[in-house]
Amino acid sequence: MSINVNVHLFYGADPRTYRQGENIGCLYGYHHAESDEFHLTYSEDVRESRSVKLVRRALKALLGFDMIHTWRNREQILRSDVVWTHTEHEHLAVALLLALNARRFRHRARPLLLAQSIWLLDKWPGYGVLRRWLYHKLLAHADVLTTHSSVNAALCRRYLRRDATQVFYGLNTGDFPVRQPAAWAPHTPVRIAAIGNDRDRDWRTLIEAFGHDARYAVKIATRRRIPASLRAPNVEIASASGIVKQRELYDWADVIVVPLRENSHVSGLTVTLEAAAVGKPMIVADVGGLQEYFPPHAARYVPPHDPRALRAALERLIAAPDDALRQARAAAAELLSRDFTTQHFAHQHVRITRDLLRRRMRASGAGEPASAAGNHAGTRAGKTTVDAAPSRMAARAERGGG
Repeated sequence: MSINVNVHLFYGADPRTYRQGENIGCLYGYHHAESDEFHLTYSEDVRESRSVKLVRRALKALLGFDMIHTWRNREQILRSDVVWTHTEHEHLAVALLLALNARRFRHRARPLLLAQSIWLLDKWPGYGVLRRWLYHKLLAHADVLTTHSSVNAALCRRYLRRDATQVFYGLNTGDFPVRQPAAWAPHTPVRIAAIGNDRDRDWRTLIEAFGHDARYAVKIATRRRIPASLRAPNVEIASASGIVKQRELYDWADVIVVPLRENSHVSGLTVTLEAAAVGKPMIVADVGGLQEYFPPHAARYVPPHDPRALRAALERLIAAPDDALRQARAAAAELLSRDFTTQHFAHQHVRITRDLLRRRMRASGAGEPASAAGNHAGTRAGKTTVDAAPSRMAARAERGGG
């Protein structure tokens, strides 16, 4: 029998409509887990009027999770064996749904819940007593907590008194095939690109470092509002929605800069993965656990909120183009050797799920499920990182293969 997994994602990530016609599968690559052993279904979006959308978003802002979207998908969630979530906006809502339907599982096992958190732990100190109490109650329904950073995992232990499993995030190498650069020589003026919509991007430091200086041409791609007081004639600010525009921006750039505020959730990770794939050297604020993905020989790290350090790091790359090339090549090699791909991201979820099902079967005295026998590669007692060892699939990942 197949294990029925419901992948519950945010409203707007319905695989039926997200990037329709491009055949990319599920956002974040969960579809790579589909097999004879694992049958996947996905949260579905319901077309809604403007007024309904406002109500749903208002309730989401109030609760911190999207209960209306989850409630619409309740039947496929409740019928599943396992639910995978990508952020707290989904897993808290699924946990509440499970709590409200506890009677339904008196005579059968309730779905297992993999609760992946992104911003939850960063925001935790600012929550009031009531919200913390509610989230503690809801997280009790999660069978495993996952994060993309050991920094975030440490905060799980600190705030929630629970261990978390680090799941290494991955790049869709179909969108960004990995290529090793053959040479690196900056333009005049030097072309600097920065991209991202995350709440922890530090655009002020970036503009203070390079704005109003004709030696640099800066392009910032973001949907976030940047104050008019920070605008500069050599800084272009626009969104880069769509893969085509993102590729054009990366092709244009000499250097990718990832300016960040302090955070625990590896903000900027997607951009560093993309920069590694397209073969561009990168300068990154040293926060959030990014060095777990790209060590210092593969990226130039600078302290956060330090325009002088940021500018000095770029000048060092310009002065030593061979070093910049070696750094870019090392980043591409790191991505491939450690298999930071959507395929590997999905397979880590498979391993965790197999382990959870094994534990459940042992606890019930029923023995190990046949589908998990001989595949012990999941989380174990005392281990909080899913293996990210080199993969034989790396060459296929480079070509964007499944």
